Amino acid sequence: MAAADAMTDAARHREAVAIAPGVHWIGALDPALRTFDIILRTEQGTTYNAYLVRGRDGVAVIDTVKAEFAEEFFARLESVADYGEIRAIVLNHLEPDHSGALPELLRRAPQATLYISARAPAILNGLLKSVVPRPKPPLVTVKTGDSLSLGERKLRFLLTPFVHWPDTQCTYLADEGVLFCGDLFGCHLCDGRLFDDRIGEFWPAIDYYYAHIMRPFAHQVREALAEILPLEPRVLAPTHGPILRERPRRYLEHYQALARRPANGPPRLAIFYISAYGNTAQMAEAIAAGAGEADGVQVSTHDIETGETAAFLDLIEGADAVAFGSPTINGDAVKPVWDLLSSLATIDVKGKRAGAFGSYGWSGEAIWLIEERLRGLKMQLPVPGLRIKLIPSTEEIAACHAFGRQLADSLVGGPGSARTLDLAEIG
Repeated sequence: MAAADAMTDAARHREAVAIAPGVHWIGALDPALRTFDIILRTEQGTTYNAYLVRGRDGVAVIDTVKAEFAEEFFARLESVADYGEIRAIVLNHLEPDHSGALPELLRRAPQATLYISARAPAILNGLLKSVVPRPKPPLVTVKTGDSLSLGERKLRFLLTPFVHWPDTQCTYLADEGVLFCGDLFGCHLCDGRLFDDRIGEFWPAIDYYYAHIMRPFAHQVREALAEILPLEPRVLAPTHGPILRERPRRYLEHYQALARRPANGPPRLAIFYISAYGNTAQMAEAIAAGAGEADGVQVSTHDIETGETAAFLDLIEGADAVAFGSPTINGDAVKPVWDLLSSLATIDVKGKRAGAFGSYGWSGEAIWLIEERLRGLKMQLPVPGLRIKLIPSTEEIAACHAFGRQLADSLVGGPGSARTLDLAEIG
């Protein structure tokens, strides 16, 4: 799609766009953005979606935009409402790309009450502390089931914590079936036609966004979907990307598939290693052999020198325990190991069992550094890291067997699971 084609309709004017009776999009377009939050590529730009809902007794604004795009946001808001009509400001998520225009909106509509989740006040304080003079709006913290009346219509709140911040929530307009869903179901795609049925297919953008934003919180996504699916919304209105109105259930079902738990089966231990002279590889093979002696544990080994990190992440996400092996070079683990370890922030590894091992020539810091990273990710380390100087001896290969067996036993409650491995006992 040519950039000129994408920037039609909404980009040609600064007027609100109706998405349902009395409901308007008042967001902003950012076609030039090429990186978001440092970690995401945004070759197609993004949108900052904000919405306005009109009822008999007043107007509610749902989310705002990034501060740099406030002028565009206010122009669209003014095309459908006066500031004096604004009774409520709802922030489903307080990240700066959705709350950037909030201080100015509060200045223009000082009578408005701010509605946020119970976990959001501390974040709000952090956002407003440098604003002079600091606004102090009437504030209501909400929980699932609470509602806001605009007269003949109500906005109902649904807390969805940690998808993907602690404060996140959804807001549902039942009479029109519109779910204002925050970052859920969003993507980075800037297209002035706004609606999915006018844009065409963009599943890769949804999948890319999910993988980098939502995947670490798959458990919380599943909990949110359990609350959202029974609502059977007719429109999904996320804060980034197209508004989803053509068969919205397919987006819900797609998210279900993305967030699905790994299939039940035997406990799985995945061993990842890289080896400069074959010594760490020998350790990995011996660890796998020892782990294979545990009853019912499925063991796999993976040389990460030639593999793709994305494929390894799928394996780690599905594993119950993981072990990472690296030689020590210049007092550190080698780069492919760090690339893989840094990528673990994009999946849910909290509570998984893990271990570190490797051969070294001088000092062996790699194992300690890997363990520090694993602890930082809140993984469990049931076995102390195993360091072997240069070429493993017969006794040290036996230690590797014991390391693997105890790591595997920690999954099935075997004899090695309740004690700390003492290498002095081996050989």
